[in-house]
Amino acid sequence: MNITEVLQLIDERLIERDKKPLNTIQKAIFEGSWQGQSYQEIGNEYHRSESHIREEGAKLWKLLSEVLEKDIKKSTSRSVLERVYIKSSENSCVIYNVNSNHNQFCPTENTRLYNENDLNSNNNSQYSQTYHDLTLAPQIIDFYDRENELATISNWVFKQNTRLIAVLGLGGIGKTTLVKRFIDLNLEQFKVVIWKSLKFPKSLDLWLNDLLNTCQKEPKESTDNKIQQLLEVLSNHKCLIVLDDFQNLFAVGQMAGNYQPEYSSYQHFLKLIAEIQHQSHFILISQEKSAEMNYLNQENSPIQCLELSGFEAIDFLKNKGLQDGERWLELIQLYEGNPFYLIDIAVLIKDVFDGKVNDFLAENSLVITKKMQSHLKQIFGRCSPLAQQIALELSKVAQPLSREELKNNLDLSASDLINGLQSLQQRYLIQREQNRFQLSSIFKAYIKSD
Repeated sequence: MNITEVLQLIDERLIERDKKPLNTIQKAIFEGSWQGQSYQEIGNEYHRSESHIREEGAKLWKLLSEVLEKDIKKSTSRSVLERVYIKSSENSCVIYNVNSNHNQFCPTENTRLYNENDLNSNNNSQYSQTYHDLTLAPQIIDFYDRENELATISNWVFKQNTRLIAVLGLGGIGKTTLVKRFIDLNLEQFKVVIWKSLKFPKSLDLWLNDLLNTCQKEPKESTDNKIQQLLEVLSNHKCLIVLDDFQNLFAVGQMAGNYQPEYSSYQHFLKLIAEIQHQSHFILISQEKSAEMNYLNQENSPIQCLELSGFEAIDFLKNKGLQDGERWLELIQLYEGNPFYLIDIAVLIKDVFDGKVNDFLAENSLVITKKMQSHLKQIFGRCSPLAQQIALELSKVAQPLSREELKNNLDLSASDLINGLQSLQQRYLIQREQNRFQLSSIFKAYIKSD
């Protein structure tokens, strides 16, 4: 047992009670108390006053006492939670990973290993076991400042029974981390959990073969019959299937969200998944929004989209060798709260500025590292020539431009301009405010330096 496992248990119990998972400060207080730190020491470490930490601590212990139905105080939190965790472990079930030789056993006499072939038997009854294929999913070590987004996904899955969820946003913004954190917190709520990467996509037919084989089903001959097989599994059992890097199904050099011809059958497949009644859920992780991601995207619909923007989690920069903590928020805002950018720029500050954030910010320059350039070049390269033309025009000006100004500057038809702007928006490269458009500051700096 370690503190990460205990925190996961706490978050699971909170979600069961329709409450939000612990936020960053609550976790800091719990971890500090677990390690025997005083409120003053916790406050110093997280750049908060002792009075603020003490006040938040009182709220935390009251919340945990209510949810766990135990009398929990700072001084007793570790001993009480250790007992709660041990009791929970004794009641937990075995998890078998069909793609791994490692099986986790509960520390009880009733523990047993589930047989892979059980999935083929008694097809009309519920599985008595759980099947997880998370081989391609990342391991989440730290998680920051996405509690509201977690609560949103939980509501869509467990309250609204949303069958198709798209988690969208610029590359590096934290989409994959968010979805994996949701799975870590809710693994036991599903009979089948499968994580598939589309970094190197396959045809729908071959992908269905992989999926059915993972579910221990012998794929039938035709694609339609394979879809029917999968729908039976989705209807009979609560499954969660994640498709990461979904944007790789879309064409390069065209408007955002246009499927490559060889992958167009995925569009029909996802429409079926959304429209046909079943108890399971698909989560798509993508840097681009496609047409079906807008389809029925409204309250209580079978499709929902969650668009991620940057965060302001100061604790994200902790343990990265940086100084001048009072200016970390400024650094985060400069790089638009994108974890990918922040990790890379933190390394640069540590290497070149001896970790001194003040000295880096004194340069008064938005530095685009080689790694960031490569990342942004790949994203820009996916855009159509029309969208690239609009982006280049926006990079030349300091102020946002209206549609009319862009149309006059570029000599474009209204239709071309509108389609180009929509494509850039669906790739999360421009921002709109009161019908005026501008590039994100990072993307603008990249274009001007390229």
